[in-house]
Amino acid sequence: MKTSDFSYDLPPELIAQTPAERRDRSRMMVIDRTSGELRHRHFFDLPKYLQAGDCLVLNNSRVIPARLRGTRASGGIAEILLLRDLGEDCWECLVKPGKSLREGARVFFGNGKLIAEVRSVGDGGGRVVRFLYDGIWNELLWELGAMPLPHYIHSKLKDAERYQTVYAKPPGSAAAPTAGLHFTPELLETLIKQGIRIAEITLHVGLGTFQPVKVETIDRHVMHTESYEISESAAAAINVSRAEGNRIIAVGTTSCRTLESSCGADGLIRPGQRDTNIFITPGYKFRATDALITNYHLPCSTLMMLVSAFYSRDGILEAYEEAIRERYRFFSFGDAMLMV
Repeated sequence: MKTSDFSYDLPPELIAQTPAERRDRSRMMVIDRTSGELRHRHFFDLPKYLQAGDCLVLNNSRVIPARLRGTRASGGIAEILLLRDLGEDCWECLVKPGKSLREGARVFFGNGKLIAEVRSVGDGGGRVVRFLYDGIWNELLWELGAMPLPHYIHSKLKDAERYQTVYAKPPGSAAAPTAGLHFTPELLETLIKQGIRIAEITLHVGLGTFQPVKVETIDRHVMHTESYEISESAAAAINVSRAEGNRIIAVGTTSCRTLESSCGADGLIRPGQRDTNIFITPGYKFRATDALITNYHLPCSTLMMLVSAFYSRDGILEAYEEAIRERYRFFSFGDAMLMV
C-alpha cells in the first residue's frame, strides 16, 4: 500500500492547541467495528461501553522535559530531543541542525552545567549522544529541559501536568501517550467500582511512535525501537480477563503495540522488559487487543496505519470525514475515538 493511501485533508483550525477544560469532557466517537455504526458521545460516557471483567490497559509512562536548547562551540544554537535512554549517560536523540552536529561535536547547556557530545551519527537526524555533567541527571534535566510539545501546537501550555496522564509514573517518554489524557481519577474510580480491571504497562514513547513516514510504500518504512515493560501483576490481570472471555481494551496505540509485541502464540501476555519495533499495518491479525481507545492522528502516519489495521482503511477515513464535519478536535490535545 502507498503512504498516500492514509492521507486526508484537515482544516487547520481543528488542530487542538490547548487541552479540554476538563479531561473527560472531550468528545468521543464510538465505532462498532462489526456494524460500522458511529455514535457521538463524550469521554465520561466510557463506562457505558465497558463491562465487568473487561481489562483496560494503560501506558503509565511519564513525559520528561526532553527538549534541550543549547549552544555549539561556534556559538550557534542547537537543539537536542531525547528519545531513548541507552544507559551509561548515552541517549538516542534527534538534533538540529543536523549538518553541524557531526561525530565529536559538543553542545553546552546552562553555561556548561550539562554538555552533550555526539558519539555516532544515524539516519534522519538521529544521533547517539553522551552527556557529561557533575551532579544528578534528573535534577539537571528538569532544570534545563523543556516539555517536548508537538510541532503543531503553537500555544504555550500553562500547566505542564496537562501533558501527562493522571496515572503517569516512570519517566522516559519524549511524547505523551495522548489517548490517556482524557482520564480523570474520578472516572478511573468509577470504572474500578464497575468491575473493570486496570493493567498498567510502560512503553516509553520515542521515535518509533512519531517518526514520519518518508517512503512511497509502507512496506519500506522501518520502525525505530522503543522499550516496554509489563509487570507480573499486569500480565496476570490481562490474561485472567482473556481466560474469562472478557475484552482487552488498549488505551492508545502505544498500549496496543505493547500488547501485540508481548503476546505469545498461545494468546497469553508475557511479562518482562523488552524492546519492540512492531509496525502494524492493514492485514495484521490482532491477537491481544479487542477494543481500542485512541485520538485522531496525523495523515500518513504510522498511527493512521495502525488504526486502519484495527478497523479498515476506508472505515477510518470515513470516520475522520465525519469527525471533520462534526468539528471534532484533532491530534494530541484533541478528542477521542473508541473502537469496539
